[in-house]
Amino acid sequence: MDESLKLFCGSSNLPLGKKIAKELNIPLGGILIKKFANDETYVQFQENIRGKDVFLLQTAVKPINENLIELLMMIDAAKRASAKRITVVTPNYFYGRQDRKAASREPISSKLVADLLVTAGANRLLTLDLHSDQTQGFFNIPFDNLPSTNIFIEKAIELGGENAVVVSPDAGSAKKSAKISMEMGAELAIINKIRTKHNESQALNIIGAEVKGKDCMMFDDMIDTAGTLCTAAKLLKENGAKKIYAFATHGILSKDAVKNIESSGIDKVFLTDTLPLTTNSSKIEEISVAKYLADAIKNIHNEESVSELFGEKLKKVHF
Repeated sequence: MDESLKLFCGSSNLPLGKKIAKELNIPLGGILIKKFANDETYVQFQENIRGKDVFLLQTAVKPINENLIELLMMIDAAKRASAKRITVVTPNYFYGRQDRKAASREPISSKLVADLLVTAGANRLLTLDLHSDQTQGFFNIPFDNLPSTNIFIEKAIELGGENAVVVSPDAGSAKKSAKISMEMGAELAIINKIRTKHNESQALNIIGAEVKGKDCMMFDDMIDTAGTLCTAAKLLKENGAKKIYAFATHGILSKDAVKNIESSGIDKVFLTDTLPLTTNSSKIEEISVAKYLADAIKNIHNEESVSELFGEKLKKVHF
């Protein structure tokens, strides 16, 4: 057991923290997190971390703002306790979708979060499947964005085999889907959609490969209300798709997402445990990222390459 490596978990996803600690063969670090009577957060490390390589796990899940403040206080406490290096492990990055000004007089909240994390004392960031790759440019510290592709590829090949076709649920996911189709040796189809209003969209037509009689594999970084996913599945079924499987890293599952998935033509949705899974729907299955994150933490701690975890084929594909 490496005494110089310390992993601490905030309130957002303790089950994932325990799994990662088990994979690392270290105990999860002791940390006290509580609320004062006026609802202010209090954080205190319960062990000596002076000169240690400290990893702080906290993910963007409700209550978002409370978990973000808690993370900032964890970083500050670690810095003041003389930690040698502080790596923030945030599998689902806070405010990751607010990465640009889409209208006048808006903040760029993703950049604001980056500034807060660095100012608090973060030395490095480790995340999984950013919604927008440009978020990495908001940081002037080492930043590792792990793709979830190699977590899902094996399952997708097992399910679809030679009958599989990779389907991008929208144009925004086309680059990622193209990389996956090359990795799988499958054809690629792209669904053309328009956004009718906030969190609602309409799938218009399918571009690219034929989906009739095929097992369709859709990949995305997150499922929020499942609107995009379900409208895409409806169009695929209308065009003769045999089976429909969806893979997403972050299962936000807001509002009627689970109900929408259960009533859709999707056969199975695979989600990782970057966020706690609170549904027991038979259509939703969890795939853990604990070993993947543990391997990345090991490599960072040992000053070894993190990109070697991505898979050789994916590293060589550029768009």
